[in-house]
Amino acid sequence: MKVLVIGGGAREHALCHALARDPQVTGLHCAPGNAGIAADATLHPVDALDGEAVAELAEELAVDLVVVGPEAPLVAGVADAVRDREIPVFGPGLDAAQLEGSKAFAKDVMAGAGVPTSRSYVCTTAEEVEEALDAFGAPYVVKDDGLAAGKGVVVTDDIDAARAHAAGCERVVIEEYLDGPEVSLFAVTDGETVVPLIPAQDFKRAYDGDEGPNTGGMGAYTPLPWTEPGLVDEVLRTVLQPTVDELRRRGTPFSGLLYAGLALTSRGVRVIEFNARFGDPETQVVLARLETPLAGLLYAASTGALADHPPLRWSDAAAVTVVVASNGYPAQPRTGDVIEGLDAVAREDAPDVYVLHAGTKLDAEGRTVSAGGRVLSVVAVGKDLAAARERAYAAVARISLPGSHHRTDIAAAAAGE
Repeated sequence: MKVLVIGGGAREHALCHALARDPQVTGLHCAPGNAGIAADATLHPVDALDGEAVAELAEELAVDLVVVGPEAPLVAGVADAVRDREIPVFGPGLDAAQLEGSKAFAKDVMAGAGVPTSRSYVCTTAEEVEEALDAFGAPYVVKDDGLAAGKGVVVTDDIDAARAHAAGCERVVIEEYLDGPEVSLFAVTDGETVVPLIPAQDFKRAYDGDEGPNTGGMGAYTPLPWTEPGLVDEVLRTVLQPTVDELRRRGTPFSGLLYAGLALTSRGVRVIEFNARFGDPETQVVLARLETPLAGLLYAASTGALADHPPLRWSDAAAVTVVVASNGYPAQPRTGDVIEGLDAVAREDAPDVYVLHAGTKLDAEGRTVSAGGRVLSVVAVGKDLAAARERAYAAVARISLPGSHHRTDIAAAAAGE
């Protein structure tokens, strides 16, 4: 099977890393990719938001499957353009991708499906914002209605900060605050059958102890030893399957990866948000434990054959990922700094530890340099969370990126540290 992955971040590197190890995959391509993905796949220049360009590349390469990684191309309808060429594609079409593209649309779908979530108001004026903030009180939860690369949400006790964030958005969703720990759960679906993956937890705040601004994610881990054994079945029954059924009922079937961000509140499971693609960095730890070949699973979802796919197999090991961010991230990331130590990690730690590239590129001298805010993700697998943490942070220590920062507490509490 020949596969083309669209995107160029750590999520796409994680997908390519898994697909490169799949014996079913005879050719692996990525567009546009990054400096790290080049080790696993053949890179091709393409505008990932140009559906026709992506479809033409897929035809030119004669691929059997296209996997659209990022949210922006999905919301731009890239998957539709590929499907129009009768090429199997993993990822929802434009209409269904609005589940992530619009918080208001997602809330409407959840209401129609009877999915448990927070109470909310959709606001377009300052007056509506004031009424909503007053109705819920602190902590204030203000979400940009559109795509914001994981950074469009402000949770704060400061009403002026809440107002300022709302003022910078054309339309916002203001919600009640949900107490309790958060869990990320992915599911693969062909529009009818839904196959849940394993739960993970990510760390959104920039600094240790959940301090600082929200980011796209500073690390993640799995398994979650503190969750109830029946959590996945409950979420499948009350959240994932009803959502897929509701979208199909509306005439906008959802095929691809459905991500549910959940809060385990004192009143039960509540949906914080939906995404229409693999979430980063949870993807990295979930795929690190997946033993089922990935290509066949994604192909079954893209061709409506998921009901016939064998049950998924998972490693008993634990996985931890730690994000190395550039100087100034998330406010003003500095780029162009040379990254050193990557070869040492590859030489000393593989295959239980590996580095996934997010914001990197090669400079004129062939050196790997930073090219974004979240630069690298170090993924480690161990017999338990403590062992995986130890391996991950030992590898992070071997990497040098001037001015970089990372959290030191990823999975610490779950590992009993």
